[in-house]
Amino acid sequence: MTETIDPKRTALLTIDLQNDFLHPEGTYGRAGQGAEAISALPARLRPLRDALRAKGGRYISAQFTLVPGPGGEPLIAAHLKKLRPFLGKGDFAPGGFGHDLVEALAPADYTIEKVAYSAFYQTRLDYILRALDIDTLIVGGIVTNGGVASTVRDAHLRNLHTILLSDGCAAFRQDVHDATLVSLGSITPSATCAEMLEALA
Repeated sequence: MTETIDPKRTALLTIDLQNDFLHPEGTYGRAGQGAEAISALPARLRPLRDALRAKGGRYISAQFTLVPGPGGEPLIAAHLKKLRPFLGKGDFAPGGFGHDLVEALAPADYTIEKVAYSAFYQTRLDYILRALDIDTLIVGGIVTNGGVASTVRDAHLRNLHTILLSDGCAAFRQDVHDATLVSLGSITPSATCAEMLEALA
């Protein structure tokens, strides 16, 4: 698994680690939505990002995006509006503070604007991976059962090797996170951030 990766053909891909989700002044912070497991991710992922870069690998950040329309009103899917009624004008808008990657991980080598759960859906991620000759993705971010799971499944369909960071992703509930790791075990190996650091050493 981890012993056979070529760092120069490997990218760390994080999902949705942006200010609107994690920063106290972001959209979710202002709405009182958060989880300790989510807040802990950037500091845990940073050493792995640095180690992979030092070996010639890349860091790609996929960031959830609400496309602004006339007057700045965002396009929000009906199911998402029902689930998160506090979403509104200016939230997750490209170029804004809330859309930005959290400071602890910024800047990424490449940034993907994603409009759905999967980082592959109608984005330029495929193009970037092909241009860089990347064949392995180390995946972390939020939430485990949403964007992370959808992206890992889409990578599997594309015959990309993935390694899911068991403690480098999180959900709002621990039981949901744990169940998703079990579910994804049939299509991807997993490793802790410490195990991946050891493999890259």
